[in-house]
Amino acid sequence: MTDGSFRLALAQTHPDAGAVADNRAQAIELIEQAAARGADLVALPELFSVGYFAFDAYERASEPVEGETARLVADAAATNDVAVLAGTIVEDLAATESVQTPAPSGLANTAMLFDADGQRRLVYRKHHLFGYESAESDLLVPGDAVDVAEIGPFTIGVTTCYDLRFPELYRQLVDQGATLVLVPSAWPYPRVEHWQTLTRSRAIENQLYLGAVNGAGSIEGSTLLGRSTVYDPWGTPIASTGDDSGLVVADLDPTAVSTVRENFPALADRRDTV
Repeated sequence: MTDGSFRLALAQTHPDAGAVADNRAQAIELIEQAAARGADLVALPELFSVGYFAFDAYERASEPVEGETARLVADAAATNDVAVLAGTIVEDLAATESVQTPAPSGLANTAMLFDADGQRRLVYRKHHLFGYESAESDLLVPGDAVDVAEIGPFTIGVTTCYDLRFPELYRQLVDQGATLVLVPSAWPYPRVEHWQTLTRSRAIENQLYLGAVNGAGSIEGSTLLGRSTVYDPWGTPIASTGDDSGLVVADLDPTAVSTVRENFPALADRRDTV
């Protein structure tokens, strides 16, 4: 933290389809760069280790949450004294040992949050699996748990990509105290307006910080649109980038969420509906 702020970095990677070792190396390099720029937390995109559209490589690249990708990211977090969201990997549920799984077997789209000591603090399995021109819903099983974790002054929740279209999930995170939501994604062209509108809307209606970290580049004929963005609790974009790989860095005010919610108490006006 610098001068009372909390520095968030979004690492917009360009994964090569199925090239797990190279994709991991690219992620570790960006974690190191983010730490060198004073980041307290760095977030990686959806399926950064394999590439979202590399469907044929999912099973081959699958691993437990105690696997090699987790070990490398945890080591990078501890070595560089920075928390890291490893969002996401293809998880082999049957091979996972230390986290309760939603099914005895199958594959999941799984994010892992590590603190600056390299300790795993949160596991999130994508709830809503995409089926439109995508094999994700055929290859993977959805998660059920909604959890938060404390990192520095923020209570952090995670959702993944297509989850953005289901606002009730974000209300669950708010009810658990979330003040910062990270959204690892692999959002492709041409749905630029959807990406920008949905991410901003989730920040506005829940009055919290939102870090939407997308991938970049072409994978198996589909092109990710990048545009990773950090929004403040008013829904104002405070840092963003284009469609090339690289870092987005923003300083977050730990008091901003409570201030916005007190000054404009929309969440307090929620009513139960039937």
